[in-house]
Amino acid sequence: MALSEDLEQIEKSIKQLQIEWEKFFGGVERKPPVDLKAKVEAVIRRHANAEIRNNTERFRYQNLTARYNTFNEMWGKRLRALEEGRVMGVHGQRAQAPPAPARPDRAAARAAGPSEVRIQDPERDSEAMRSLFDRFLEERQKTGESGAVKFEGFRKLIAQQANRILTEKGGQAVSFRLETKDGKVSLKAKALK
Repeated sequence: MALSEDLEQIEKSIKQLQIEWEKFFGGVERKPPVDLKAKVEAVIRRHANAEIRNNTERFRYQNLTARYNTFNEMWGKRLRALEEGRVMGVHGQRAQAPPAPARPDRAAARAAGPSEVRIQDPERDSEAMRSLFDRFLEERQKTGESGAVKFEGFRKLIAQQANRILTEKGGQAVSFRLETKDGKVSLKAKALK
């Protein structure tokens, strides 16, 4: 394979690794992406001691290698913290737990808007999650939708969506809004910066 093709492969693989690691840390995947990591490292090692005469390709190779090493170090720290039971933030620093309100109240979750609920951390915002679930059931009842919805399944789905949106789009929280269209209730999610 030519160096330029390998560089393309490294760049795409780094992006894919970022996605796979975030899936793992978000709880979507059960095991870390070690196979893809090994493939990326093999391609990087293939050119590690080779003389790269083209300045553009050499610069791009060094840039991609440094980027991969930075991410790899961060993933390693987050993995160690996970194994040790410590909470780590997105960039590897120790996460600060948000101050808990004196007494969580569902009315506070409703304050985001008439049909909007803000969720910052799907694992900790249980009151907001419950409020969203209650509103969802109320709207379904108004429209006459049938079928039982269990809180645990609802919570798990919302947590997955919130983690995915926060990973892909970034932001401080995810806003969930109820919409009724053609007699069906749906949720619309939006990242809040």
